[in-house]
Amino acid sequence: MSNELHARPFPRLDGPCVAQFLAIKPTADAAARDKSKDLAHLIALLDRFGASHPSPGATHYFGTLGKHDLKWEQHREFVTYTFFSKGEYVPAESVFPKDWLSDAPGSCMTWAVIEVFSGIDEDHVLQVLDQRFESESLATSFVLDRSALIAGDFRINAKGQTNFVVFADKTTGPQRIGRIVQRVCEIEIYKSMAMLGLARAYKLSPELGILDRDLTRLVGNLGGAETEAEATLVKLLNISAKLEALVAQASFRFSATSAYSSIVTQRIEVLREERFHGRQTIYEFMMRRFDPAIRTVAATDAQISALSGRAMRAADLLRTRVEVERSAQNQFLLESMDARAGLQLRLQQTVEGLSVVAISYYAVNLLTYLLAPLAPFIDKPLVKAGLVIPVLALSFLMLRRIKSKHSAHKD
Repeated sequence: MSNELHARPFPRLDGPCVAQFLAIKPTADAAARDKSKDLAHLIALLDRFGASHPSPGATHYFGTLGKHDLKWEQHREFVTYTFFSKGEYVPAESVFPKDWLSDAPGSCMTWAVIEVFSGIDEDHVLQVLDQRFESESLATSFVLDRSALIAGDFRINAKGQTNFVVFADKTTGPQRIGRIVQRVCEIEIYKSMAMLGLARAYKLSPELGILDRDLTRLVGNLGGAETEAEATLVKLLNISAKLEALVAQASFRFSATSAYSSIVTQRIEVLREERFHGRQTIYEFMMRRFDPAIRTVAATDAQISALSGRAMRAADLLRTRVEVERSAQNQFLLESMDARAGLQLRLQQTVEGLSVVAISYYAVNLLTYLLAPLAPFIDKPLVKAGLVIPVLALSFLMLRRIKSKHSAHKD
């Protein structure tokens, strides 16, 4: 790990020279891509020049390809190629073969051309700036204690290239010039990568608006007595599921945008810009053009988080309401069951009373038939009358004992 900190040194450059910087990124799942394809694409380029290959699994490479020096670096989502050529830039010449580019494992994220001039002659600087850049978007400034002047308008020309110029003071050493060029390349690629979040934010905005409207309507109806809590809870859970899907789609991209924008800001700060002829600096250009885009991404990310939080709180309220309603229903059912149990008890007691009467009635009649012949001198009505009370008492005691035995058996 310690060696990795020193594995990617800055290039050493002397003006005049040209750096052509190319960044390639897969269109989907860039962070999870097969990085061996990046290495294979590099080797295909090296073989055209008969250059030596990098070691297996390498993440960076520096070598000479003909009259050019190549710096190759593999990053989490993209891979970069930087060709350094001595002498002035010839627009008609391209160091990247077209057929090789067409076989790239991804699409071109940025293609920057940085021309390095020797010396800072203000008349020459103004002439170059007027000829090559749009004045409205041109950003230029002295950097690193006026050791160099950098300029660019961040526009893409007809060839798909973004142009920058660096005027290095004649006392500025090759290593410092290399650092300045490297910073310009980093600002350009990390700016481009950060802007991917803006496209995702624009894509999600309509759906977020619909979910926000639906959630607001549902929450507004929560207090209504006529609102069916369980049906509303199902709708709310559906909204929550959609929001979680949006979070899954956007969380990595928005987090990456935040990280890339921080790198852009840091790279600009280390340049220690000073104004040139009252023109806007790179920092001011970024504040005016780049920062609003990053704030839009941050606002969209915050909106998703806020909607998720609102949906969770509303779901908690609805769950509480559903539980309260169910508790009330259960209480009502228990009270109904108690009432039915009381009614059944009273009915049972009534039936028991009637059973005693019925049993006693038949028992008295049977006993009357049995006892009447034994006492012919006593009238039958008198026999019945004499049997009623004992038979009723015996019937009552008998039923009560049977009931007690059943109760004891159940216990």
